[in-house]
Amino acid sequence: MPKLVLAPSFAAVLFFVYGFILWTVYISFTKSGVLPNYDFAGLVQYERLWSTPRWYIALKNLAIFSSLFMLGCTALGIVLAVLLDQRIRIEGTLRTIYLYPMALSFIVTGTAWKWILNPGLGLERVMHDWGFESFRFDWLIDRDMAIYTVVIAGVWQSSGYVMALFLAGLRSVDDEILKAAAIDGAGPVRTYTRIVLPMLRPVFLSAFIVLAHLAIKSFDLVVALTGGGPGIATDLPATFMYAYAFQRSELGLAAASAVMMLVTIIAIMVPYLYSELRGGPK
Repeated sequence: MPKLVLAPSFAAVLFFVYGFILWTVYISFTKSGVLPNYDFAGLVQYERLWSTPRWYIALKNLAIFSSLFMLGCTALGIVLAVLLDQRIRIEGTLRTIYLYPMALSFIVTGTAWKWILNPGLGLERVMHDWGFESFRFDWLIDRDMAIYTVVIAGVWQSSGYVMALFLAGLRSVDDEILKAAAIDGAGPVRTYTRIVLPMLRPVFLSAFIVLAHLAIKSFDLVVALTGGGPGIATDLPATFMYAYAFQRSELGLAAASAVMMLVTIIAIMVPYLYSELRGGPK
C-alpha cells in the first residue's frame, strides 16, 4: 500500500524533474532557437556560450555574489549562534526574529530591499529628511556597486538559517568539554575559536552546500531587486538563462547555460554526498 500511494508522486518527479533535466541537456546539443530543434549539433551552443561577453559578466557577478554571500551568512550566522548559545532569557524571541527572514520568499525580500535602497524612497531619502543632506547611498543604481546590494539582501535573508544550523551544532557539544576549557583558563573567545568551532566541521560543510546552492540558482532575488540592471550589471547565470530563453528566443544557448549551472551544482553536491555516505568527514 505505501508503494502504491507513493507511485504517482514518484512518477511525477521522475518526469517533471529528471525528465526535463535530460531534455534540457539534449537541447543544449542542438541548434534550437525559438522552438526546440532535435537535430544533434554537437558543442555548437557551448562554443557560442563561452564566446558571449554577457556570460562572463554573469560568471564574474556570480563569483562576487557567491563568495560574499557565503562568507557573510556564515560569519553572521556563527556570531548570532554563539550569542544565543549563552542561553539568554529572550532566546526564543530573538531566534524567531533572526529566522523570520528565511520564511519570506526571495521575491518579497528583493522587493522590500528595493524600496529600502531606492535613493528616492528609502534610506537615502530618510537621511536627507533628517537633515543629513550629504548622505549618499545609491548603490542600487550604480553599475559598479549594484551587485553588492544583492549581497546585502541575500545575507539578510539567509544568515538566520545558518544561525539555526550552528546553534543546533553548538547545543550538541558536551558541556564537560566547556567546563574543562574553563578550568584550564581558556576564555570564551578561545573556547569557541580553538575548541568548539573546529568540532563543527560537518555543520560548516552543510552550510557551505546550502549557501552555494542558493547562490548558484539565485534568480528571483535579482529579478525583484535589480532586474539584472543597471543594464546587465547584476546579471547572474540564472538571469542569463532566463533572458536568452524567453527574451531572446535562444533556447539552445539558454539550455547550455543551464547545463553549466547543473554541472557546477553536481560538482558541489557529489563530494558532500560521498562524505555523508562514508559516515561524514573524519
